[in-house]
Amino acid sequence: MIFTLAHLSDPHLPLPPKPRFADLASKRMLGYLNWTRNRHSIHRREILDALVGDLQAQQPDHIAVTGDLVNIALPDEFAPARSWLESVGPPDRVSLVPGNHDTYITATAAQFGESFADYISGDDGAPGYPYLRRRDHVALIGVSSAVPSAPFMATGRLGEAQRARLETLLQGLASERVFRVLLIHHPLRSRSRFKRLTDASALIALLQRHPVDLVLHGHDHVHATIRIDTPTGTIPVIGVPSASAFNDHHRPSAAYNLFAISEANDGWRCEHRSRGFAGTETVQELRDPVML
Repeated sequence: MIFTLAHLSDPHLPLPPKPRFADLASKRMLGYLNWTRNRHSIHRREILDALVGDLQAQQPDHIAVTGDLVNIALPDEFAPARSWLESVGPPDRVSLVPGNHDTYITATAAQFGESFADYISGDDGAPGYPYLRRRDHVALIGVSSAVPSAPFMATGRLGEAQRARLETLLQGLASERVFRVLLIHHPLRSRSRFKRLTDASALIALLQRHPVDLVLHGHDHVHATIRIDTPTGTIPVIGVPSASAFNDHHRPSAAYNLFAISEANDGWRCEHRSRGFAGTETVQELRDPVML
C-alpha cells in the first residue's frame, strides 16, 4: 500500500492592513518595514491558493506544514492563519510545526500553540514537542525549532530537554515497522549563522544514533536535499520553497513536495516528486520523480 505525504512550508500569509503602532514595537517594526517594502510583492495569496488547490487535487493521504504561517506574530495574524490551515485540511490530516516567524517575539510566542493546538498534538492528545502521529505505516514526528530571536536574526533551537524527549521517542520506535518522518522548520545544515539551527550538530548526532527515514523542513525558501550519514545508511533531508513566493529574484517560486511511501522487501521505498511554479502562473511538475 502506498501512503502519499505532501509537504509545504512558509506560506507567510498577508499581514493585517493597518496594524496598531503599539503592536510594532521592537523587532516587529523591522519585520513590518520588510513586508511593506519588499515581501508583500513576493508572498502572494493567489499563488498560495493555486498551489494548495493543486496539492489537494493530488489527494495526498496526509499533509505536513513546516511553519511560518504568519510574518511578525501580531495577535491579529493568528485567526486568519487558523482559517487558512483549516482550508488546507482538518487536524487529523494535517501535521504542523512552528517556524521562527510564528514565534517572532516573546510576547506572543505562546499564541501559536494556543491557536493550533489540535494540529500540533500527538495521537495521545498531549501538548508539547516532540509529538508523534501514526498514519498507516508512517510515523510523523514533529519538533519545534522556533524560538524568539534578536533583530536581524532568524536562528532556531531545539534545546537539550526537547532533544532528550526526541531521543526517548526514537528509541521506542526503533523496533517498530514504521517509516519515520521528522518535521522541523530549520534546515539541519546552513551556511548562514544568522538563520541556522544553533544545536544542529547535537541533533545530527542524535539522528546518527537513532535514525529516521526522512527529514522535512522549510525556512530557507529553496529546494534543498542533503543526506546525513548514519551507521545503517543515509537520511534524506528535504527542504521546500515558500508556498506563496512568486517572482522572487533570489529564490525559487512556490512549490510543494510529494512523497509516495511503500514497503519493500529490503525496507522502504520513497518516491519524491515536486510540483510548483516555474516562470508561469500555473502549477506544473518540476522534475522527474526520484527514489530517495
